[in-house]
Amino acid sequence: MDAVLGYHLNPLTCGVAKFNLTLARRLSLPLLSVFDPAAARCARPLLSLKLSEFRPDDVEALRRLLGGAPWRDAFELFLHDWTATALERALLDGARTAYCANAEMTAAVRALRPDAVEAWCPSTVLEPRRFAPCDLSVFAFGMAHKVRTDHYGRLHALLQATGRPYCLYLSTALHEDTTLDGSFTAAFEELAAIFGPRVHFLGYLSDAAVHNYLLDTTFFAAFFDRGVRANNTTVGAAMQAGSVVVTNLDRYSPPAYVHGENLLDIARCDALPADPAVLRSLGEGARATATGAVGWDALVRVLAAGGPPRGRT
Repeated sequence: MDAVLGYHLNPLTCGVAKFNLTLARRLSLPLLSVFDPAAARCARPLLSLKLSEFRPDDVEALRRLLGGAPWRDAFELFLHDWTATALERALLDGARTAYCANAEMTAAVRALRPDAVEAWCPSTVLEPRRFAPCDLSVFAFGMAHKVRTDHYGRLHALLQATGRPYCLYLSTALHEDTTLDGSFTAAFEELAAIFGPRVHFLGYLSDAAVHNYLLDTTFFAAFFDRGVRANNTTVGAAMQAGSVVVTNLDRYSPPAYVHGENLLDIARCDALPADPAVLRSLGEGARATATGAVGWDALVRVLAAGGPPRGRT
């Protein structure tokens, strides 16, 4: 073998991608997309695929590739699924060796390839490490594309200045038509470059999980291109849970958000508070603001009152 060729390559979103990444590392081989032009230089690749994950257009593209790839008579195949499609049969027929990921699949495939090898998929946990004990915890969640590494650099300096062990726990939110794509990976890598092993990626969390992290964290961090806005619901959720929010304010931030009273403005922080009484006061102020001035009851009153009459033109 001289390469592992897969389809999805993002280990944050695909189990087969995690398997392929781990396998390639174990074999000391490059991992490439089967459609990567560089794959054409392979002589004896291992195709590790789950055809049921392919988009219809990519099924057709792989069918064409299989007919003309330089490696078409010398590849090995690791099947993660078997549905007996025409393309799966063609791959099975052309492979020098066919590996099947479980016994049930092997039994089905051996009707066509009696020499199919029964295999398995070991653990694909990429970071088998315990979270380090820490005195201070920082939780952050939201769209990965909004990560502001400049403000996180300042936060890192403030945390370092405390002289106490700390950890950053990073989750993400998924909106319609968004995925944990390459931009998220790049943002996480930037944060890892700042915080090193102190940053832990938690993936996508349910509301219940987010709420529990908010209750337990020392600080909640959320930074924006210009400043926090009244419709940044991540900050609202953190404040309602009584978290000590560290964010960035500007002229369009809600007037109810006051540095040192109900949150912390990163630009005005000379040091992070450590006194439990101060942290408790900030959390209580945050909760009062989130349920009062910018809470649901206040919004309902605004909507019930209606707006001023429109002027005639």
